[in-house]
Amino acid sequence: MNPENTNIIIIGGGLAGLTCAIHLLRSGLQVMLIEKNTFPQHKVCGEYISNEVLPYLRSLDIDPFALHPEQISRLVFSSPEGETISSDLPLGGFGISRFALDNFIYEKALELGCVVIKDTVEQVSFSEDEFAITTHLSGTFKAKFVIGAYGKRANIDQKLQRDYILRKSPWLAVKAHYSGSFPDGLVAVHNFKGGYCGVSKVEDNRINICYLADYKSFKVFKNIDEFQKEVMFKNPQLKQIFESCTLVFEQPLTISQISFDKKEPVYDHILMIGDTAGLIHPLCGNGMAMAIHSAKICAELLIEYTKGRIASRVGLEKRYARQWDRTFKNRLLTGRILAAVLRRHLLFKPLLNLLVKFPSALPFIIKLTHGKPFQ
Repeated sequence: MNPENTNIIIIGGGLAGLTCAIHLLRSGLQVMLIEKNTFPQHKVCGEYISNEVLPYLRSLDIDPFALHPEQISRLVFSSPEGETISSDLPLGGFGISRFALDNFIYEKALELGCVVIKDTVEQVSFSEDEFAITTHLSGTFKAKFVIGAYGKRANIDQKLQRDYILRKSPWLAVKAHYSGSFPDGLVAVHNFKGGYCGVSKVEDNRINICYLADYKSFKVFKNIDEFQKEVMFKNPQLKQIFESCTLVFEQPLTISQISFDKKEPVYDHILMIGDTAGLIHPLCGNGMAMAIHSAKICAELLIEYTKGRIASRVGLEKRYARQWDRTFKNRLLTGRILAAVLRRHLLFKPLLNLLVKFPSALPFIIKLTHGKPFQ
C-alpha cells in the first residue's frame, strides 16, 4: 500500500479508531491510522465496559478476557450525603484499563497490516471527492475517506470550527489507579457536590477511580488532594474509599473542557466515531461500549459502499448519521437528563426516594443507557 494515497485514513488510535481499523482490514480494505501518542498509555476513562460488546469483539478475534479483566455484575449508587441504593447490572460488564486494552487491540491491528503513523494531524480538507490530511511531521496524505476517532476534544476540532468546541465547558475529569480494598464485581457511582465519581476494579486487582467535577468548584482549591478532602469526602462512601486506598500512579491524570453538547456524527464529510461523535455522561458508565459500537456501524457502512451497495458518498453519510442517531440518540439524551437531575438537589432527593421505594426502576434506567449484545 502506498501510504501517501490510501483508501481510508483513521485519525486517532483509541478504542473506536483501532476497532474500526481491524474491522476494515479484515474486509480487505486499505487502512492507515494516524495517532499522536505511543502505546501503551493510560487515559482518563472510567474503564468499565458493558458485556454488550463481547460478541462483536470476539468476532474480530479481540477477546478482552485474555487480559484477565475484573468481571462486574452489580452497581451501587450514592447521594452526596452517602445514602446508597444498589442493583444488579442487567447485562453485566468488565473492568479493564485502557493501558492494557488499547495496546492489545493496537497489536492486533499491526498483525493485520495496519499502517500506523505516529504524528499529529493539523488540517483536514476535502475537495473534488478526496481528502488531504496534513500532519505536523510526515507531510500530507490523500484518502478517499477519513474517519475521526481522536477523542473528546482536539485542536483539529478548532480547525474544523465544530460548533461544540466554540462553547466553554465546565467539566474537568480526574483519573488514577489505586491499590487497596474494594469489593469484587462491583462498580460504584458516588455523587458529591458538583460532580460524580466512578469506582471499580480493573485487571491485576487495581482500583480505578475516575471523577467528573465542575471546574468552578474545583479551582477554589490549591490541588487535587485538597479538593478531594474538602468536597468529595463529604460523601462518607468516597471518604472511606480514598482513605483505604493508596495511589499507584505518580500523580492523577486530568483532562479539562469535557463537553457533553451535541456533536455531529458527520462533519465536513468526515465520519466521526466514539467520543468524537458524541460523549455520554460518565455516570452512565457506557462510553467505551458506545465507542466500540460506533466503530462497527461505520466500518459496516464503508464496506457496503465499497461493494457498491451504497450508491454515493452522500448516501453513505446520510445512512451513517441516521444509524448513529437511531443507536445512540436516546442514550445520550438519557445521560444529559440524569446529569441535570443529579446537579439539582431539589430534584435529586425525590429521585433517590423513588428509587428506594421502587428498586426495579434502577435496572430500567440502566437499560436506557445501555444497548443489547451485538455482533
